[in-house]
Amino acid sequence: MSNALAIAHVTQALALLIENNLGPEFDQAVKVEPSKPPTEPSAEPTISVFLYQITPNTSQRNNDLPTRATDGTLVKRPAAALDLHFLISAYGEENELVGQRLIGSVVRTLHEIPILPRDVIEQAGEKPYLAGSDLLDSAQRVRFSPTVMDIDETSKLWGMLYQTPYSLSVVYQAALVLIEGRETPVPAKPVQRSDVRVLPFGTPGAPAPGGRALPVNEGAGSGSSQGGTSEGGSSEADAGPSSSPAPGKAVAKAPAKKTAAKAPAKAPAKATPATPARSRKAAQPAKATEPGTGGKSARGAAKRTPAAPAAAPDETENTTNGGS
Repeated sequence: MSNALAIAHVTQALALLIENNLGPEFDQAVKVEPSKPPTEPSAEPTISVFLYQITPNTSQRNNDLPTRATDGTLVKRPAAALDLHFLISAYGEENELVGQRLIGSVVRTLHEIPILPRDVIEQAGEKPYLAGSDLLDSAQRVRFSPTVMDIDETSKLWGMLYQTPYSLSVVYQAALVLIEGRETPVPAKPVQRSDVRVLPFGTPGAPAPGGRALPVNEGAGSGSSQGGTSEGGSSEADAGPSSSPAPGKAVAKAPAKKTAAKAPAKAPAKATPATPARSRKAAQPAKATEPGTGGKSARGAAKRTPAAPAAAPDETENTTNGGS
């Protein structure tokens, strides 16, 4: 955690981080100022680090739970989680593209060193106006990440800077900065009594291996009863396979049921075509022609004389054979 000087301390440390890592590509002296962009740009190489917005951190804003007890005493210091938004712009001779070269150095530095180093924080804390800042003791490290802004957002941002001409710039977000309260919480009460017991499994009052605690009045007989139960269970398990029906019997019953079910279905199918077959065989001899009937069959003659009885199959065959 840190106090109220953490915001200014991060701004000063960011300016020192950029100044210390300009690199060998730029051989001129560069002035890095933690202030807003100037209304009259300078021809000398200059980088301005401007904190234009502070927003609550969305991931940590709900972690600050009620910090007071029921009687009103402070148990934990409240802490505000903040994100800092910086506008970094560069100025210089346009013919030599000084501004673009400086912006390239800034992007390389913050991409290579995204977390604020402790030595830079300690160096920035040497400023007299930052005396008393405890940002160095904070367990939370500040991390810089670039922010994407379109043309509309950029124009609105520079429109807030009254009479300030636009210059090539980049926007970075610093997270996370925690600011603690000033009150000192009540120290926690010391431990009055500590009770540590080590009991092996199976003893009265100790948990059983299955998760059930054994009652205190249950002695060693519980173990024997459990053992008897387990033995009984094992004997039942051993007797289980012997009492089950043999596989051969189950196989023998299945075909018997299928045969009984199929027998009634096949009987009508065989009896139905038997009768037409016999009638056709019996009707074949009746088709023979009788002498003196003009070539007509005996069947037709039988139809013309309804009073005559139908001849048996044997007599019809004899008559036909005799006529031939």
